[in-house]
Amino acid sequence: MTLDPVHFDGIARLARRIDHGADARDRRAFAKTVWEEFLDPLVDGDGRRVLEPVDEQRRRRVDCEDVALHERPFESEHGLDAGTINPTTFKNGLVIDIAQAAMSATPSDLDVHRSRTTVMTVHSNDETMTVDESWGAFDEGYSRSRAVKIPPLPRFAEGVVHALALYLAESNHALDHAEDVDDLLVLDGPIYPRGLLRWADQHPDLEDFLLEDPRPTTVLENYVRLVETFVERGVPLVGFVKNPATRVVTRTLKEKRNVDLATPWNDDAALFTRLLERGEYVDDVEGERWERETSALTYTNWFRSRGGVDRPLSIHGDALGVDRTLAPEQYEVTFCVVYDPRDDLIYRLEAPYAFTRDSDTRAALTMQLLQDVAVAHGPPTIVEKADELARISRSEKASLRETLEAQFDTSQDRTYDDHRWEETR
Repeated sequence: MTLDPVHFDGIARLARRIDHGADARDRRAFAKTVWEEFLDPLVDGDGRRVLEPVDEQRRRRVDCEDVALHERPFESEHGLDAGTINPTTFKNGLVIDIAQAAMSATPSDLDVHRSRTTVMTVHSNDETMTVDESWGAFDEGYSRSRAVKIPPLPRFAEGVVHALALYLAESNHALDHAEDVDDLLVLDGPIYPRGLLRWADQHPDLEDFLLEDPRPTTVLENYVRLVETFVERGVPLVGFVKNPATRVVTRTLKEKRNVDLATPWNDDAALFTRLLERGEYVDDVEGERWERETSALTYTNWFRSRGGVDRPLSIHGDALGVDRTLAPEQYEVTFCVVYDPRDDLIYRLEAPYAFTRDSDTRAALTMQLLQDVAVAHGPPTIVEKADELARISRSEKASLRETLEAQFDTSQDRTYDDHRWEETR
């Protein structure tokens, strides 16, 4: 049933009761103030530099058509992604997620495309439950799989099984195929397991699990070793974050005691959107309106990030106890923000400081990813290709859950919402 016009108007009328504060013009001016006065460097309340430019702080633009025709700095690209069935709870108390990781290549490499790394994570409050955690091979040796038991964590069971399945599959697949990458590896997402690191930053209840159980540390160690492997080989790796939701800038500004700032943005992406959106106010029949320029990509310089979930891998962190063979600053997260006005979307490019500290490498990475975005009109094709290879379809998820139900002689613990929405999932 749809809303009657009178009901729709009644709901829409509620908006008149809300004063949304400063208008868009004021917020653009405030974003410019933040850019000019607080980011070079951004210092937290304890005097630590949580954000600072790698090079000169600047906002730049490049014509979409011009950059699309630019000579590519890297001849070949590899992409990496992992997909899951999402955490599933069964009536026998098991909580399970399954992840598979895959790598894409341009030019195409069928052997690389065929390979998979599959990880099943299992949680149960029954301490008698056991799991054979050894690696096994399948598909004539092209792929391998492993099951992993998660200790009892009833409050966070679903989140833990999901994160560990996803990051174990992705990191092991990346390490196994590092030698296949000749020029550039693009991860679909951040360069470190952000979901796992967020526990340390935002969930004190999980601190003991992070520090005492070997599994999260093993996952993070895989990413640390991945960085070391690519640094040793002299092959850059970057992360392409489609939905950046960091709050290092906005949270630090709100926490500063010596600055009276009422930051209006929910996260850093909203701030950078204001900073990078180009256009002008034009007259309209209802007054002035903002008209966005859509012919050029805009982007920032690269920043070193040491706040929030980026802190453990910075010079201020201890990498959750993971041993590091390179100088600590080489592991630091650096990022560049790209704005595509054609879709009004922000993307975040990430790379270890070990690569972006070199100006030539930094420029090459920026140009490569800008060209990818311009040509694909969105995330790079190599990333979308990896996503397609790793994705587990809706019907495949349902079939896998049915297989697990038969294997464990149980059924999925369903709710009314599962029944109500099952046709749309």
